[in-house]
Amino acid sequence: MNMFLKAASVALLCGLAWSAFSCPAKAAPVPVAGVIEGFYGTPWTEDERLDMIAFCGAHGLNAYVYAPKDDPYHRDRWREPYPKAQLDDLAKLIHAAQVNNVRFVFAVSPGLSLQLDGEASKKDRAAMFAKLESLYALGVRDFAIFFDDIENKDGAGQAAFLNAISKELRHRHKDIGALLTVPTEYDRSVMTDADGMATAYTVAFAQALTKDITVLYTGEGVAKGGLTQAQLDAANAIYGRKLGFWWNYPVNDYDETKLALGPMDTLPLDGVPVVLYNPMKYERLSKIALATGADLVRDPAHYDAEASWHRAIREQYGDLAPAMQTFADHSTHLENSWADIGRADAPQLRQEMDALWAAIEQDAPEPVIFGRLHELDWELAKTEEAVRALEQQLDPATRAECQPQLAQLARIVEADRLGVELLRHRMAGETPDLAPIEAARQDIVRHETEAHISDQVARAFLDELMNRLQ
Repeated sequence: MNMFLKAASVALLCGLAWSAFSCPAKAAPVPVAGVIEGFYGTPWTEDERLDMIAFCGAHGLNAYVYAPKDDPYHRDRWREPYPKAQLDDLAKLIHAAQVNNVRFVFAVSPGLSLQLDGEASKKDRAAMFAKLESLYALGVRDFAIFFDDIENKDGAGQAAFLNAISKELRHRHKDIGALLTVPTEYDRSVMTDADGMATAYTVAFAQALTKDITVLYTGEGVAKGGLTQAQLDAANAIYGRKLGFWWNYPVNDYDETKLALGPMDTLPLDGVPVVLYNPMKYERLSKIALATGADLVRDPAHYDAEASWHRAIREQYGDLAPAMQTFADHSTHLENSWADIGRADAPQLRQEMDALWAAIEQDAPEPVIFGRLHELDWELAKTEEAVRALEQQLDPATRAECQPQLAQLARIVEADRLGVELLRHRMAGETPDLAPIEAARQDIVRHETEAHISDQVARAFLDELMNRLQ
């Protein structure tokens, strides 16, 4: 087994009971690390889950959490037992996890309809026990009950429900491992009010929850990178225990038009009991970031995000690695009004573009400006070549996961190269025809409903070119 529990004292401190893990003399820095299939949208297929479990085993990740939001028996219809066919599929996954030394964690998200008071609450506890027992019979020993993305904020009631489930499960079965949970307020921005004080919900939930239940949270925001040790310490202080991470990268269910193909952010991992990475529905493409995440939890002190990223792409794409690296470089950062995660897209290319504009603004000699235009066109040509190679040589399943973005990057780079050529003519005192580049830009805009890539680099550069040319 590649990832193990720390010493028993650390496990007790963290509120963990991963009792079925063996503990060698030297344990991994993060006791439990893996993948949580917790995204919204089309769940993975059985083959994709089997593939991901094998990937986890091969990369030293020791946990796979089954929690697909759009599995009705996980969330909307959680009280209902799984049909036999789906139980058979789950049994195959559980067996595969055992073979690969990966912990299969079965999760339920009952919060949309869970009753926390009176006779209805007793019935729901019985329904939950029945659901968990059906998976225990298949070999599951670790469970999760999540309360994320719901309106009911009865913190004390949720904690009481969890406490009762944990107590009864451990009474019935002495080999139960962990019980994980996610509160309704699961990032620190909503755990605290405007004055920085913990909210009533968070206080009630944290104070009532027993220490044998491990709490996961997503950091400072739902999907926000750059987490510091001080910020983690502040979150731990709110809960009076060590929190685990449900880390929302490379998941992109809030904007499936943009792929997350970059390295995992460095995370403060001292004493962190659990790290779970939430992937994209694109199982194959998720492996780039997940491989770097495996490197991070295996040796946090020496984690080099860029080196790990290069290595992951080489290992996964072989002869196509240079082309995939060029493509992925343009699709590493996800951002909207509340998300801001992943390293910047194509940072070196952005520097070259900025250097061009600086040279023009500073009235640099023409040979300098034309030299920068030539170098920039050469870099864009390499990107065009990389896209062509991937479109022609990627395996069909992986190509299907990224075809819209490949096609969009090709459009953007072609327009950028046209713009660079037109800028050369403008710098030479000519008046170029802008109709072709404007038509190219409109075509790109039309496809932005299905694909975004290189938003602040190649795509932004096209608009910058147009402003210069007009």
